[in-house]
Amino acid sequence: MHIRTDFPYETTHEDLYIPLADGTQLYARIWRPVTDEPVPALLEYLPYRLSDWTAPRDWQRHPWYAGHGYASVRVDVRGHGNSEGMPGDEYDATELADGVAVVHWLAEQEWCSGRVGMFGISWGGFNSLQIAALAPEPLKAIVTVCSADDRYDNDVHYMGGSVLGVDMHAWASTMLAFVSRPPDPADVGDDWRDMWLRRLEKVEPFIHTWLAHQTRDDYWKHGSVCEDYGAIRAKVLAVGGWHDPYRDTVLRLVEHLDPGQVRGLIGPWSHQYPDRGLPPGPAIGFLQETLRWWDQHLKDKDTGVMNEPLLRSWISGSHPPATVYETLPGRWVGDAAWPSENVAPVTYALGGGAQIVRSPQQTGLDAGRFFPFGNDADLPPDQRDEDAKSVCFEFPVEDAPIEILGRPLMTLLLRMDVPRGQVIARLCDVAPDGSSTLVTRGALNLAARHGRDRAEDWPVGEAEYVNFELNGIGHTFPPGHRIRVAISSSYWPWIWPQAGSAGFTLEAEGSLVELPVRRHTEDPGITFGAPEQAEPLGVVHPVTLDEQRPERLVVRDVAKGEWRLEVDPRYGGTRVYPDGLEFTEDALETYTIQQDDPLSARARSDWTIRLHRPEMSWDVRVETRSELSADADDFITSNEVVCRDGDEIVFHRTWEKRIPRTGG
Repeated sequence: MHIRTDFPYETTHEDLYIPLADGTQLYARIWRPVTDEPVPALLEYLPYRLSDWTAPRDWQRHPWYAGHGYASVRVDVRGHGNSEGMPGDEYDATELADGVAVVHWLAEQEWCSGRVGMFGISWGGFNSLQIAALAPEPLKAIVTVCSADDRYDNDVHYMGGSVLGVDMHAWASTMLAFVSRPPDPADVGDDWRDMWLRRLEKVEPFIHTWLAHQTRDDYWKHGSVCEDYGAIRAKVLAVGGWHDPYRDTVLRLVEHLDPGQVRGLIGPWSHQYPDRGLPPGPAIGFLQETLRWWDQHLKDKDTGVMNEPLLRSWISGSHPPATVYETLPGRWVGDAAWPSENVAPVTYALGGGAQIVRSPQQTGLDAGRFFPFGNDADLPPDQRDEDAKSVCFEFPVEDAPIEILGRPLMTLLLRMDVPRGQVIARLCDVAPDGSSTLVTRGALNLAARHGRDRAEDWPVGEAEYVNFELNGIGHTFPPGHRIRVAISSSYWPWIWPQAGSAGFTLEAEGSLVELPVRRHTEDPGITFGAPEQAEPLGVVHPVTLDEQRPERLVVRDVAKGEWRLEVDPRYGGTRVYPDGLEFTEDALETYTIQQDDPLSARARSDWTIRLHRPEMSWDVRVETRSELSADADDFITSNEVVCRDGDEIVFHRTWEKRIPRTGG
């Protein structure tokens, strides 16, 4: 990583409030180049608190953009951080309308040229897309990283129509802890506690809303730009990583937007900006790449960025299974259109007789993290244990490598003796030594087989064909390896098990997988600069003598037939900021299930957050507990928030709620 300190422009920054029409003010930090000439503005807009949680990341890129002649702006969503107002649901109409208002406010400033870009990763990438679909006139270009165009089937809530047990609950729990944090008195003054208490009275666990919409209804269509790609007028650079769950959005955007409007980039990365150097690499000079995008579309410079292939993709080479890779083998390829003339479906018939698929409920414990962040235990380990709990089909790779790029398609003929169930398919690369590396996977709630907008019971005892795609991937299977398709009926804790699920019969003779095989093309010479960033903020991570608990720990109670997965998400630990703020967070997620009982599934998340300013004698704590279970009829949620100012408990609330099981 090159830390850059010399730029074409000197820079300055300030914190201020951006006024909205209803009188609410949003907290903002603006870095600007020192110049008398108006410059374009770049906006990153999200709820994750610019004064502490994202501050280290913000300082890597916003000053860098300012040094290259842009006003780079970081704004907290209403009701979060130091912004006024009450918090709402994610990407709700108020959040998006506020974002549109901020775009217009920026364009109207005397230091702005009137042209605005938006960028962000995850939440910030989501609302960049969604605000672009509202088409405010000053918004000319966006860079959306690790985001989704479909809030139902390509986000953190549902997968293939099934509840994402691993992350719907975990992320709702995380946001409950995040939204319960107070404003900072160093920024908002003595009113911080009143603001905090007013905000806390409006807090509602997201899990209640998300579980109330178990099929793809109007709630999920809101903010899903796939409903109308044509509404987007801005130029779109869509970026993803093969180890990020949102990477299929890049493929859909380059397919559905006008080729003169969009470019796609998919690397080997996890849920991170591609310049941060977090595993898996290789990292790229992403800030330089985005600068080409901004200069082209906000300053009318011909940077050649629109001469790049429509889609630039990393094709990973075969690699042994591991939970972390510093870098992956592979190469960059370019495709001028998507779907690409270089890619064609190749069918592999599963073949054979009827196979009973009845996986134990703990199948899926080796799935890895839904959101890999570059930690040591994020990625799936050797899949041989998972494969043993599945029905597997293998296809040898003989004389030449088989390179795939895109989304494999499963067509399965199933027979089921109960009305509800799930099917999960994994594609693995099996080496001559028998090790099995997960390549990609997909899932289907069989009640959603005719559409994600409905839930239809299976006709008991009858056979039907079902079709579903696996997540997109770029991968090369070398000669001497085997392509393995593994079919299971459970995948805990990613997929919440269906009540009464008893597996199914797979009629292998009528079933197949289509692989998107890409013909080998010559090296297109795609290159990127080395990663560089602005000078870091200077956050200190105090050394602790306490032994860290494992990132992922699996515990088996043999007598009870119970399995427990404990996950430490490693979001940050303790940090001391240059302004004296001490910030500590600790989280533990726990998932338990009995191997023969789908109704035994339990998820729990515990959070503790401390914000401390010794010089101000300010010391606050937030503690949350969130639990999710289910019986045959209902999901059962339990949430608790305790907030302390010093030793005083200033807020304590619990929520207990039963939500009928309908589709998910």
